[in-house]
Amino acid sequence: MSLTNAAEEVRFPVGVFLIDPAVTDEKRRRWIAEMAQAPANLRVALTGLSDDQLDTHYREGGWTLRQVVHHLADAHINGFVRFKLALTEDNPPIKTYEETLWADTIDGREAPVELSLKLLEALHERWIILLDSLRESDFAKSFSHPQRGVMTIDKAIQLYAWHGVHHTAHITGLRERKGW
Repeated sequence: MSLTNAAEEVRFPVGVFLIDPAVTDEKRRRWIAEMAQAPANLRVALTGLSDDQLDTHYREGGWTLRQVVHHLADAHINGFVRFKLALTEDNPPIKTYEETLWADTIDGREAPVELSLKLLEALHERWIILLDSLRESDFAKSFSHPQRGVMTIDKAIQLYAWHGVHHTAHITGLRERKGW
């Protein structure tokens, strides 16, 4: 394996995000289940880590594990709002945010991870209640993302399901590499 491939495997431990255009109810239910399970999986991945370990970068040039956890909360708060906008407006344009700068704020660098874990647990409980209430036609509702273009609820479910698994794998991958 080349250095580039090894570095990419660390950066994208579950692969890069790709939209599955062939959405079925079974796939949708699986992605929603992954979203529902994401906070618990994250909590398990973090179990027993010390503050020094949480302040370790998962890869060269990457965030610390603490920043990864807070980034998940930041990103999923934004995601939940985007879903609500899509469901209540006609393809609204959404604003992006500078995730790297958000991760570098004091709360992103230093706050206890428990704060974001509790936030994610509550947020995902609400998110799943919302998703479980949707009619088939609701999954076609969309928001307009400046870089990704039109994102339907179906596409966005895939993104946020992948996102939770992706970042949890950053943590478990570092634990494996370090023998923690």
